[in-house]
Amino acid sequence: MRPNDTLGRPLRDLRISVTDRCNFRCTYCMPKEVFGREYEFLARDLLLTFEEIARLTQVAARLGVSKVRLTGGEPLLRKGLPDLVSMLAAVEGVTDLTITTNGSLLARDAAALAAAGLHRATVSLDSLDDATFMAMNDVGFPVARVLEGIDAAAAAGLGPIKVNVVVKRGINDGGVVDMAAHFKGSGHIVRFIEYMDVGHSNGWRLDDVVPAAEIVAAVSRRFPLEPIAPNYPGEVANRYRYRDGTGEIGVIASVTRPFCGGCTRARLSAEGKLYTCLFATGGHDLRALLRGGASDDDLDSALRAVWTARTDRYSEIRSEATAGWQKVEMSYIGG
Repeated sequence: MRPNDTLGRPLRDLRISVTDRCNFRCTYCMPKEVFGREYEFLARDLLLTFEEIARLTQVAARLGVSKVRLTGGEPLLRKGLPDLVSMLAAVEGVTDLTITTNGSLLARDAAALAAAGLHRATVSLDSLDDATFMAMNDVGFPVARVLEGIDAAAAAGLGPIKVNVVVKRGINDGGVVDMAAHFKGSGHIVRFIEYMDVGHSNGWRLDDVVPAAEIVAAVSRRFPLEPIAPNYPGEVANRYRYRDGTGEIGVIASVTRPFCGGCTRARLSAEGKLYTCLFATGGHDLRALLRGGASDDDLDSALRAVWTARTDRYSEIRSEATAGWQKVEMSYIGG
């Protein structure tokens, strides 16, 4: 029997971080002040092997997981990633295998990932303006190279590409309509994301959040929009299509329109800890079970126990009382 959590939510999605490292230092995720030259990332022997990841995915699929997303850090920094993709593509029950990447290495890897069995790609791109984008990624990486990665992914058959844009007041909110215009009619889907208080190192303030309603209104003033139904139960993005039929955008409104009630996601860190919420303060160690001789039934029982005890609904209860929570960093569990 497939488990539900305490609020009746099934387990359908597994997000797998394959590395805690990233070649960007985005100010809302891995600010240099915290993740500087002296920061110690996980040693290689602490990371789950591809075989361990595949085994946990097989067990999760037995419990109802059908969608698997590879994340990081930056997942394309993990050597041999197409090999893992091939292993996961072969897992019975997994019908949607995707990746979220900053796009910096996607032009190099897109064809190999598609050949290995990856279905789709999501690329983070916070601005089309080089100065703004470079300031946000804080390593001087240019927009053009991310756009090359998007083109390569589309050519490899990994489309439609979803383009994630974290919108921060006074930083890149002025480019929202330009971003929509650039991808309108391309077949790709821009998803504007409210700046979230993930982790505790990004200096989040509510004043920095641009509400999804404001984003939709800004785009719709230039390109009239109308709401459309979600693709599947628990989809986090609210969808809107252009009335002229040239595509759609999405908004992910974790702050102003919490969607905890439909959340079906679990997150596996690169070192094998299972987290049941993006805003979690702690995880459950599965690597110790894997390396301690646990059987598949043992792993099944462990996953089932974690999920059926799940009570998470952080975005619904966000308040002054939660402000001091020491939440896991987004770079550690892949957003």
